[in-house]
Amino acid sequence: MSQNIEKVAVLGAGVMGAQIAGHLANAGIPSLLFDINQELAEKGVEILTKLKPAPLFKPKNAELITPCNYDEHIEKIGEADWVLEAVAERLDIKHSVYENITPHLKSSAIVTSNTSGIPLSDLITVFPDDVKSRFMITHFFNPPRYMHLLELVRSEFTTDEIYSTMAEFGETVMGKGIVHAKDTPNFIGNRIGVFNMGVTIYTAIQQKLTVEEVDKLTGTIVGRAKSATFRTADVVGLDTMAHVTNTTYEKVVDDEEREMFKNPDILNILIEDGRLGQKTKAGFYKKTEEGILSVDLKTGEYGPQKKVRFDGFRLAKDHTTTAGKIKALAYSDDKAGKFFWETLARGLIYSANRVPEISDDIINIDNAIKWGFAWELGPFEGWDAIGVQESVDRMQAENRKVPQWVLDMLASGRTSFYETKDGVKTYWDVLSSAAKPIPGKNNEVNLNLQKSAGNLVKKNWSASLIDLGDGILNVEFHSIL
Repeated sequence: MSQNIEKVAVLGAGVMGAQIAGHLANAGIPSLLFDINQELAEKGVEILTKLKPAPLFKPKNAELITPCNYDEHIEKIGEADWVLEAVAERLDIKHSVYENITPHLKSSAIVTSNTSGIPLSDLITVFPDDVKSRFMITHFFNPPRYMHLLELVRSEFTTDEIYSTMAEFGETVMGKGIVHAKDTPNFIGNRIGVFNMGVTIYTAIQQKLTVEEVDKLTGTIVGRAKSATFRTADVVGLDTMAHVTNTTYEKVVDDEEREMFKNPDILNILIEDGRLGQKTKAGFYKKTEEGILSVDLKTGEYGPQKKVRFDGFRLAKDHTTTAGKIKALAYSDDKAGKFFWETLARGLIYSANRVPEISDDIINIDNAIKWGFAWELGPFEGWDAIGVQESVDRMQAENRKVPQWVLDMLASGRTSFYETKDGVKTYWDVLSSAAKPIPGKNNEVNLNLQKSAGNLVKKNWSASLIDLGDGILNVEFHSIL
């Protein structure tokens, strides 16, 4: 690491700022947790021992966090090697905080924002040039202890040293998966993830599926979070979800799918009625003494959940791999298959259209969705699973507009976005229109690459024996669970 980070100042002791400080404590890094008064700062530390799921590895870690307020402790900012801002998502508030702390910054301090959508180019306007060179966005996903994703965004002023320091610290000290994003609305994770949620809700209403039917088809059966679509929305908070989608809608004026970022009527109904999800005990689902009820997407009224049975779900369940399940459900000709194909096809095309707008490559898009939304396979990995040529043929037969670069890839003879052969995994690089190897990491061993390189010694239904070299054998146990 080119610059040591031994102490951090976190600005904003709300749920997100406090949890980031908590996760720093988990890594043994002390922090100063600032808020506008001492009571709020102390409350931010206290809440870490009460939140579920637990933000701390152990309650004692909270001792590494010092609650501070700006009036009495502003000079302590000078002790921090990294100053992370996590205040309210209003530019005027952020600018006020920046102007307040700038005179007290250490000359080498890295300054970052945890904003989920405010453009970096707007954030830096109040900073002098020397601070601009040390400023970038570090966007954690909630809850930061459990969500692997950390999106990094740099400006034209951010130095390579600052950027590489944050990437290395985030990965090696905080245990995060680093995604390199651009300064575009909602970056990568929320841009793709929220679109998929939007198109899922829109299609459910259009095709008359219930809340529980959608969650049955968009959860673990296709390698996604158990909370699926509507339960995830309730956990995130419907007001938070609406804010993120509105931010995107306002800023992506040239997006071909912009209308999918408009809040559906049912979301507006629930929010206006104060039904904001888990925090108000009512959202798309409502917990009652009689059981958990689900909302009618047309009327907003609650009713008992109905048993969900689909042939497509049963066919998918027969497969042992996520790739096989996704393909079986996508090509099922029942109501479930029709719904899943519609949402999947639109999501895949949308993701492909975002290269190179939000990312120069498919790897960062896949990783953002896997690490930020808990999908087992990212969009392009999922596209490989259903067969790129087969699915493109169907898309074109249905008059869907497939991005030209995908057609060009197929025309070149390349039939998948990723390919593993002879110990090397390659991906299709859109900018060069060629296959490139995915850079390996010195601190990890990829067993699939080892096996493809001919290092598989023996295999049966229960285990594989792999020669890792240097006299080391690896035993990999198999399970269909």
